[in-house]
Amino acid sequence: MRYLTIALSKGRLTDLSIELFENIGIDCSELKGSSRKLILSDEKNKIKFFLAKPSDVPTYVEYGAADIGIVGKDTLMEEGRHLYEVLNLGFAACKMAVAGPAELQGKLDELNNKRVATKYPRIARDYFEHKRKESIEVIKLNGSVELAPLVGLSEVIVDLVESGRTLKENGLVVLDTIADISARMVVNRVSMKMESERINKIIDGISSQLEKR
Repeated sequence: MRYLTIALSKGRLTDLSIELFENIGIDCSELKGSSRKLILSDEKNKIKFFLAKPSDVPTYVEYGAADIGIVGKDTLMEEGRHLYEVLNLGFAACKMAVAGPAELQGKLDELNNKRVATKYPRIARDYFEHKRKESIEVIKLNGSVELAPLVGLSEVIVDLVESGRTLKENGLVVLDTIADISARMVVNRVSMKMESERINKIIDGISSQLEKR
């Protein structure tokens, strides 16, 4: 029996993902330890884990380096990889939104030559050009995008919004919601065919855990 390989997103999704796997009887003790090994395993169930930068998880899964991955919906939308999204895990919930100064509330359509600052250029472009049928200039940023409208770099931003506190403290408001975001489980397309029994057992186990919450 070959190993099933699972790619987990580093950061806040890690502990929540580990808890899900432990609840269905997968040994994650190596993952919870302080080992510097890059690949950790549950020998009994023939499962290997590795931690990756969230934006890399869909790549590992699409190319088959991982059979299963756990990653945020925002990353899946931005990366646009060919894989199966099999479960909405529900945690790390927030929204992908268009935000800007309060005076733009209800006036998004009136803005000409929109400049949009974002860490998510693909999502921003898809939303404005395909859903709103508007051409925009996307300005890619890596840091605090809330700064962009405050200093005149852009009219609006596209970003994740959790509590909305940062927006409020900077005089910004949500102008439109693009999508509900949360952690998702994804599966490689070939793996789903070749290892359907083992993978579906994991999916069903986690699915029943989620129903109890």
